[in-house]
Formats: sequence, structure tokens, C-alpha cells
Amino acid sequence: MKVAVLLSGGVDSSVALKLLQDQGHEVTAFYLKIWLEDELSFLGDCPWDEDLDYVKAVCEKLEVPLEVVPMQREYFDRVVSYTISEVENGRTPNPDVMCNNHIKFGIFFEKIDESFDKVASGHYAQVEEIDGRWYLKQAPDAVKDQTYFLANMTQEQLSRVMFPIGHLSKEEVRELAAEFDLPNKNRKDSQGICFLGKLRFSDFVKHYLGEKKGDIIEFETGEKLGEHDGFWYYTIGQRRNIGLGGGPWFVVKKDTDKNIIYISNNYFEDKERNELDVEDPNWFSGEEPSGHDLQVKLRHGDHKYNCSYDNGHVVLDGDDQGIAAGQFAVFYSGDLCLGSAVISE
Repeated sequence: MKVAVLLSGGVDSSVALKLLQDQGHEVTAFYLKIWLEDELSFLGDCPWDEDLDYVKAVCEKLEVPLEVVPMQREYFDRVVSYTISEVENGRTPNPDVMCNNHIKFGIFFEKIDESFDKVASGHYAQVEEIDGRWYLKQAPDAVKDQTYFLANMTQEQLSRVMFPIGHLSKEEVRELAAEFDLPNKNRKDSQGICFLGKLRFSDFVKHYLGEKKGDIIEFETGEKLGEHDGFWYYTIGQRRNIGLGGGPWFVVKKDTDKNIIYISNNYFEDKERNELDVEDPNWFSGEEPSGHDLQVKLRHGDHKYNCSYDNGHVVLDGDDQGIAAGQFAVFYSGDLCLGSAVISE
């Protein structure tokens, strides 16, 4: 097949490219340029120069054509603007989910049109067709599994994607990178939000929303314990960077109208946190699931709760301190991903 391969400069996408090449596919590499030089210039020099250097080195070694696709404006309109809006409204955004939906497997599809049969990436996930519908399946490496970030994709998108390393563990991918002697075989994994890389999210928020002093109040007593620089710097369940002794303290509530952060260090003792409502669902089957035989992830990682689902209401089999409006809940039946929905207020 003719395959467009999205390269990031990391080991995962580079091994995916090599595997597809060895399988006999006609591959072209694409680097999506999303760094916003003008909008994010306050953060310093562009951190993606090194990424692109690695991409070029990999393509040169494998003798694969490379195209750099500028998508800064589309990225700002679809992902950055969404992130700013959600934070400003006291919600917890997930820009990586939106990037996959609207950029990597959205507008990029439109740019290449029907020129390629498939689009491939280095995500740790698998795609499977069941009874004429496309589903995601978890990667065997539960810690690296990235179905959480892909669970808002459409049927059309899933029908066109390939995840060549989705059946492998990270250790196996590293071994293949060494075997192929790829230029980035020893490069460390990147961390953080897609458009910020190693830069601090708080610096990004400060640029767009500034600072506004507000009270930090203990949830149970109503006592003022300190001050903060704006509710938008905090998310429900946050434990770090609260800056108070006597903890551990958790952010348990935000009053966006009064700019108040409520914290607690014994919230579970008299409050259950095991129910949530969701909205804007995306079910791969086309139908809403129901019953008690489901699992759900409330964030990226290997932990899933057993849960029941009934018309948008979810009951977990345990308490979770970090149930936050705006974040995605991703549902599973075993290793089969059923889709996602957004946690409501």
C-alpha cells in the first residue's frame, strides 16, 4: 500500500516507518510543523529543531522521502484555542486528544486527500474491524498504551490508520531501533503536552490568562489557608505545587466566579468520589453501552476502574480524587476500547 507515515523524531514512529518499509509498502514520511513561533515566542527558542533534525537523519538513512507540512494556524485554531478556553472556564482540557482528532488524523487527512491508502504513526494501540465497525484495542504494554488519546476518533479515521508498533512493548521497540541502527535509537522519550514539549504548562497559561490573586480555602472548615495566582493554574485532584505545609493537600473544588480554590487533606474520609456524568460521547459501535461489565480510564495510564454505565451516568468501583470536568473518560470491555465521552460539570 501507499502509506503516509507521521514522524515525530522519536524512536516509536521511526521504528514504525522501518517496519512498514520492510513489509514492502511505499512509504513517505511527514513531519507536521505545529510549533507556534509567534504565539509562543515568549517561551523561548523553538524546541522542535532537534526533532526535525532526527526526522531528517532517519529518512536519510532509510532513503525515504520526507515532507514537512506547516500546520501552525490550524493547530492554534483547533487545539491551542480549545485548551485556553477550557482552562479559562475552570475545566481540564486534553489537547493531545484534540491533536489526534483534528490535526494528525483530521486536517492532515484532508491535505493528502486520497493520495495515500493509509496513514501510520508510532502510537501504542491496535485497530480491529468487528462486524463492519472499527475499534481500538489496547497495546500489550499497558503502561505505554495510548488508546486513551485516540478514543475520540471517528469511524472514517480509524478505517485509514495503521499503528505498526501497537502489538509491541516499548522494550521490543527499543531493541528494533538498535537492530536497525536508527540515528535516534538512544533518544529518550518525550514527555508533556504535544505543543509544549518540555516547557511548562503554567508559563503558557500565564501568557494567555495572566494572574489574579484568590483565596485557598480548606474545604471542610471554610478557613483561608493561603492565596493563589488564579484558579486556572489548578485542576481537580492536583497535589503538587499548592505550596502549603501540613498536607498532603488536594484540590477538590474550584469556584471560578469567585476565583477560589478549595483544598482538603482528608477528603475521602467522609466524601465518596465514585460517580460522574459524561457528555458528547463517541461510541465506536454507534450505540451506547449499558450494564456493569465495563471498565473506564479517567486519564492516560495503566489504571482502569470497573464501572457501570447508564445513560451517561458512571459509577466506579473505587474513589478517585481527580474527577475533573472537561477531561475524557475512555471506556473498555477487556482490551477492546469502546469509545470516549467528556466528563461534565
